[in-house]
Amino acid sequence: MNGTSDIDHLFRKQYGKMVSVLTRMIGLHNLSMAEDAVQDTFIKAMSSWQMKGIPDNPEAWLMRAAKNRSIDLIRKIKSDQNREGLFVNGASSLSLEELFLDSEIEDSVLRMVFTACHPALKQKDQLAFALKTISGFSPDEIATALLSNKESIKKSLQRARKSIQENELKFEIPHGEELQERLSRVHQVLYLIFNEGYQSTNKKHLIRYELCEEAMRLTKILTDHKYCSNEESLAVMALMCFHSARIATKIDEDNKIVPLADQDRSKWLRPLINLGNKYMSRAVDSGDYTSYHYEAAIASEHLKADSLETTDWKQISLWYDQLYRLHPTPMIELNQAIVQLQLENFNEAKEILDYIQPKTLANRSYLYYSALAEYYKLTNQKEAAIDDLLLAISCTSNTQEKEFLSDKIEFLKRGKND
Repeated sequence: MNGTSDIDHLFRKQYGKMVSVLTRMIGLHNLSMAEDAVQDTFIKAMSSWQMKGIPDNPEAWLMRAAKNRSIDLIRKIKSDQNREGLFVNGASSLSLEELFLDSEIEDSVLRMVFTACHPALKQKDQLAFALKTISGFSPDEIATALLSNKESIKKSLQRARKSIQENELKFEIPHGEELQERLSRVHQVLYLIFNEGYQSTNKKHLIRYELCEEAMRLTKILTDHKYCSNEESLAVMALMCFHSARIATKIDEDNKIVPLADQDRSKWLRPLINLGNKYMSRAVDSGDYTSYHYEAAIASEHLKADSLETTDWKQISLWYDQLYRLHPTPMIELNQAIVQLQLENFNEAKEILDYIQPKTLANRSYLYYSALAEYYKLTNQKEAAIDDLLLAISCTSNTQEKEFLSDKIEFLKRGKND
């Protein structure tokens, strides 16, 4: 491991684990203390590593430091509050050493995931809280990821912590019906984290690999857990595997967007596709399908095809019909319109596009104007296509998207149709 980016990646990966373990030890009401302690541990690590070099096993180094820091926290709380019975959040029967076993670290992280998705927290605050406590994102980074601003994110985090205190939430994995209800929200949060990584609203980067990796890491914890590994969890993991298999081909060496038709399919990662297929085969056992099942099925169809032309667009259209019945959203309608364009059902595509209100797509509205431009291009209405591409450019802040759309305009002006 070398370089600042590698160390930053390590710290982000370890942050949620360390905060979760410390929180399990000293209580959810002391979350801020746990976060401060982990931040302090990272600062000391940087100082030590600059002088002595990065250790052979930096993850183990950080965990040992966290373990030592936890002893300091216990002493501080006992001194400040002069009380006994410190381990009140499920850790009373476990020793300090046991809490730092891999299995118990994952259990602690899972508790934090479910805490972030507790119904006592407002939905708009849950994702910000999850990114902060589980993934170690700063308010600035969260604001960028969620297309918000730093002050708004700070308020979200404050509201979340206030709700935790006022409702005296327990740091635990729920049981029975409550587990299944909360699990669906957990899936939504992890899906949103992954989606922001896969198609980012960040100004500079269309893909945020660290978000995708973090969402997959957390989802795998769910699929490995005996009570959380339901068919929806497995479908979410399958979907993430399928998308991740081709994520590296979405951007070329010049940092330009590569459309699906031009992506080098030989570089799609077969091990990830195979892993996704394994998760998917387990996810369909009962025949009770969720929206994640249908999205995974659509992603799988793209992976099966040797080219854009040989893609089974009729089957994808059927999957989108099923998905829309289960989870009707403007984005699904937009994707269905794009499929109809591929099938050369231009009238049907235009009917769908006319029905969609671009504002309902919020920060993704540029995708609507891009699809409408494609319709006009395919129906030989070049000027209308250029007008909508200009609208699409005005609706996105991502520089890669702007450049991609601008290139499309230049192709049209030069009389090209690709």
